[in-house]
Amino acid sequence: MLKIKNAELIKELIGEVKDFPKYTTQIINLANQNSQGTRPRVVGQLSELIKECPEKTYDGWKKWYLGKYPKTIANATDKINEMVGNLKSAIQSVNKEMIKKWVEELVLEKTFIGLKFQEAILKKVASLKNVSYRLANPKEESQGIDGFIGSIPVSIKPMTYKTKNALKEEIKAKIIFYNKTKSGLEIEADEILKL
Repeated sequence: MLKIKNAELIKELIGEVKDFPKYTTQIINLANQNSQGTRPRVVGQLSELIKECPEKTYDGWKKWYLGKYPKTIANATDKINEMVGNLKSAIQSVNKEMIKKWVEELVLEKTFIGLKFQEAILKKVASLKNVSYRLANPKEESQGIDGFIGSIPVSIKPMTYKTKNALKEEIKAKIIFYNKTKSGLEIEADEILKL
């Protein structure tokens, strides 16, 4: 297998390899993600522009792009620079106690919630139907049942299951679909709520 290292590729195509101090590109990348400084609305749809460019060399591409979009590099730089300033301010407030709190939230709370959210879904749907709920036992789980809403066996699946059910598994239970969002869970349980 033939390999070309990134530095060699850059040197071959562009002629110079830019050197950055350790960790700085990670900070700049994070600032760029948060500020969206190099999104198409700021710098253009680059994958299309490179095809559109009549020049075939790096110098030709650079001249063509900067001629067509003379302010984009400055605009992107300003957006990212402002976010780097925000990150500098934020990092000043980070201390060991905050890091401990963050680690506890990740390792304890988010793990627990991530592994126990099925019960929360069962509880929510059962409360809307004004019935009890329970988690499935191991034998029921082996049949694809995650729990019961009253006496109704239910399986809890992500929304993507609707389109990705390549296994075509047969579940002899009503299905509750969910979608995890930044703010929580979206639950689709109409089929059960109608019963």
